[in-house]
Amino acid sequence: MQINPGAAEFPHRQIAAQLKAQVRRGDWGPGERLPSIPAIAEMFGVAKQTVQRAVDQLRVEGILITKPGSGTYVRGTRRRLNRLSRGRYGGFRGYHTDLAARYRQQLVSVGRAAAPPEVADAFGVADGTELLCRRHLVRTDDSPVEVGASWFLPADTAGTSLERAEAFGRPLYQEAEEATGRRYVTATDTISARQPSREEAEILQIRPDTPVLHLLHVAYDAQRKPIEVAHATWPGPMTTLTEEYRIPAPAAEPDPDPGLVLG
Repeated sequence: MQINPGAAEFPHRQIAAQLKAQVRRGDWGPGERLPSIPAIAEMFGVAKQTVQRAVDQLRVEGILITKPGSGTYVRGTRRRLNRLSRGRYGGFRGYHTDLAARYRQQLVSVGRAAAPPEVADAFGVADGTELLCRRHLVRTDDSPVEVGASWFLPADTAGTSLERAEAFGRPLYQEAEEATGRRYVTATDTISARQPSREEAEILQIRPDTPVLHLLHVAYDAQRKPIEVAHATWPGPMTTLTEEYRIPAPAAEPDPDPGLVLG
């Protein structure tokens, strides 16, 4: 292990690149602990602060995790996330068993709350308008992977099961359709990248400078009126969004008009 003092790349980036290459080669497997910061600094012949910056970079990239009082470890394999909103509806508007097998969703709270700007805009109400909010947390075996919420207009949910602080034995949209008497017909998903809020960073157990992916999902009825506005936030470096789809075949060219004379 060595760095090139004459290279344009900063020393901590050179170290990060070499540590990343070792992880990719399998020198350290998922869940395996790396040598201590002082030990790595001695290997490269640099200050401990330089190694710490390299480790911090790889944590933000989702390659390493640090457990206080224990050490630095290789994170498990990158998650292939199939929680894009269309997955919640399943192939036949039913429960998506693949998601249920890999994720555990926990209902955190149910009640009236001030709508954030993106939710208020989707419903066409003023910022801070009180709406019904159902907050949730999604976990895998080892860590939280999603924090989110579903929002509804109180006029649609008053006196219905949606106001109860209980999980349902079926997807939320099915419960909402029955409770509101409105059918989900179309939806839009908007995905953006940003820095997490302090609360999101704490819940997702990530550093405050780790970027997150944020999904805003708006489901409409046949009259293009919003039924539900949902949002979900995922740790960006540890998450991949993968979608497979068909590509249409080229359209056949029409036969020339037999009455048209060319040339």
